[in-house]
Amino acid sequence: MADATCAQIDGDLWFPEVGANPQAAKRICLEQCPVREQCLAYAMKNDEQGVWGGLSRNQRKALQAKQETA
Repeated sequence: MADATCAQIDGDLWFPEVGANPQAAKRICLEQCPVREQCLAYAMKNDEQGVWGGLSRNQRKALQAKQETA
């Protein structure tokens, strides 16, 4: 986690309030983070809130459901 881009950026960005636009956090994850895949796997395993691995919690749940049916 020390290598994660989010570790050097304001933590509030990763946990937007309900209805807030998380696009900035997602963009940073997808374009700049060297540990995005590990972060995404961790968040999916632990049902984390907020943006992890470039995806919101709802997006992660949808991805997980898709993987379970494949």
